[in-house]
Amino acid sequence: MGGVLPSLLLILAGVLVGGAWSLHRQGAPRGAVVVTALLAALATAAGVLWLLPGESA
Repeated sequence: MGGVLPSLLLILAGVLVGGAWSLHRQGAPRGAVVVTALLAALATAAGVLWLLPGESA
């Protein structure tokens, strides 16, 4: 399951980016857009960091 979780995180990040953009276009409250965008950024960072080589415990 080495490559599955990072892939799912990056897919989730893409869905969240689309959701943030959609919320923005629909005139949703700024807080909802910011929270969705932050979740997208966290999912992206987690997916990318998971793929970086490092020490295996």
